[in-house]
Amino acid sequence: MKNTSFNFFRLLALFLLLPLLPVRTVAQETYVPSPENLEARKLFAERRFGIFIHWGIYSLFAQGEWFMTNANINCREYAKAAQAFYPHRFNAEQWIAAFRDAGAKYVCFTSRHHDGFSMWKTDCSDYHIGNTPYGKDIIARLADACHEADMGFHLYYSHLDWTREDYPIGRTGRGTGRKGQADWNSYFRFMNNQLTELLTRYGKVDAIWFDGMWDHDRDSVPFDWQLAQQYSLIHRLQPACLIGNNHHLTPFPGEDIQLFERDVPGENKAGLSGQEISRLPLETCQTMNGMWGYKVSDTNYKSSAQLIRLLARTAAKGANLLLNVGPQPDGSLPETALSRLKEMGEWLRANGEAIYATEGCDWAAGDTVVCTKNADALFIHLLSENVDAVTGIPLAKKPKSVTVLTSGEKLPFTFKNGTLNITNLRSLRRGDNDTSRAASCADLVLKVR
Repeated sequence: MKNTSFNFFRLLALFLLLPLLPVRTVAQETYVPSPENLEARKLFAERRFGIFIHWGIYSLFAQGEWFMTNANINCREYAKAAQAFYPHRFNAEQWIAAFRDAGAKYVCFTSRHHDGFSMWKTDCSDYHIGNTPYGKDIIARLADACHEADMGFHLYYSHLDWTREDYPIGRTGRGTGRKGQADWNSYFRFMNNQLTELLTRYGKVDAIWFDGMWDHDRDSVPFDWQLAQQYSLIHRLQPACLIGNNHHLTPFPGEDIQLFERDVPGENKAGLSGQEISRLPLETCQTMNGMWGYKVSDTNYKSSAQLIRLLARTAAKGANLLLNVGPQPDGSLPETALSRLKEMGEWLRANGEAIYATEGCDWAAGDTVVCTKNADALFIHLLSENVDAVTGIPLAKKPKSVTVLTSGEKLPFTFKNGTLNITNLRSLRRGDNDTSRAASCADLVLKVR
């Protein structure tokens, strides 16, 4: 009887305290994606290949996007670079044309990176593109070009800021000259006001890509980013807008896609993406070279074969590839990046059936053979020129045919005990026929029906 009374009053007290609990708890538990959001998730997964763009006033220094904190530059001195920002060669239509030719289906642009500079004419601060010699709204031009070309339009937004005094200083940006006068409520309002601008001024925004939560991952007391409240704002303004967060953790309620940095889901070779794989649509982001933002000395570009194989491996995990390009200070795209994009486009025009609107497969042979599939066919990606045979692929029934996707050439195969076996594959790469030339730089794809 005594315990019953105690439990009753404890429950009563909890009931009375519910209105005082953080909004985050209730909002996260009750998040139900809208029908428009679910449809947007499906479209996102079908697109499979997007372009990431890291570009801001940090490009002027040509030392990468982390230059301010890496070199401990005083944020007020750094901000003076805005008065020299005049990207006279920026042309949104030319960018989007190059990305479309590469086979990309969407673009994710850094609206505001960790240095705090906004690439649109925000009313929330004076630190933005409108107060540069260039003066034009970059995001407005990109949004228009994407919408005109039917390209998905995604916006990166940093949760941290190395410039604002009201941002609670985390483990980065400690040498940028701020006084550390944190005011989370002020900073949270600032972010949400900016997000409201982005989601009400530029038409349809297909996704918001957050970054920076890891800045407080070493706090002695867990930092409350109030994600649920922020996510609710986004979904209220644009219900179909997808939310992803590069926090390197299992997705929180309210997130619509799961992000993996520099890693194919499940591999964690870079040490940044060890989280469990969710049932949300997946995306891997990777750079063409080493840095995300332009660095003049960073010329170690991945080959087109490496990039195509990364795309295939990512698709085989049921994930998208978001491939980064760091434009130059004048707004032009690096020639090497353009060359890589052109070669990827040539390959995708011949092999896109094996990438777009496909699902991943559980079967693989290390990093040398992976598979994708759709309702009509299984696609076997040969990611090495040394693959002589593919054996032991489990299938429910004997296939009608195995062909080279680019040429339609039929290949002999055997099917026994529920497994498919294909041999003498190396000869496909040795001759001077069209099949060999199409596969000379990268992934050769076989179609199984």
